[in-house]
Amino acid sequence: MQRFVDFLAATAGLLVLSPLLLVISLSVKLHDGGPIFYNSKRVGKGGKLFSIHKFRSMVQNADTMGFGVTTKGDQRVTPIGRMLRRYKLDELPQLLNVLKGDMSFVGARPEDPRFVSHYTSEQRRILEYRPGITSPASLRFKNEEELLSGENAERLYVENLLPQKLSIDLEYQGHRTVLSDLRLIFQTIGRMI
Repeated sequence: MQRFVDFLAATAGLLVLSPLLLVISLSVKLHDGGPIFYNSKRVGKGGKLFSIHKFRSMVQNADTMGFGVTTKGDQRVTPIGRMLRRYKLDELPQLLNVLKGDMSFVGARPEDPRFVSHYTSEQRRILEYRPGITSPASLRFKNEEELLSGENAERLYVENLLPQKLSIDLEYQGHRTVLSDLRLIFQTIGRMI
């Protein structure tokens, strides 16, 4: 049932948001002529790798120029990218991931395989669930970039932020209901506006 609802909602979302998606696509392309989308490997349900889709919010090849996390004042973020990230509009292409079944609307954010390799056996339980576009942890740490700075940003993420996020999302999975998911989706939309 969850998969059916995700499929219908993602289809409707893509149709309704298509004018906005077009405007964002043109803005990203016209800014520097680079690719519109950023695709990266993430770990999904059961440890399966998939390619996550986002609007590109950083300079081309940013993933080869520094940390695996975005830090406060990160110079790799483009001016358009700052606006997209502020309102989480860079995440909209993930509706395609929901459509394909790689993701759900609600679930822990999918992580880079480099970070999943640091999970404890308890934390790996999160891989029993389909990752999502939003989760309680993503709302709590909505300004994650502001918490990460300096040369040890990646270590800070792995040792401090990631365990907190996993703990919050694992707790939510144990008490998750359709109503709690809907509340979370509306809270996410509210924070985007």
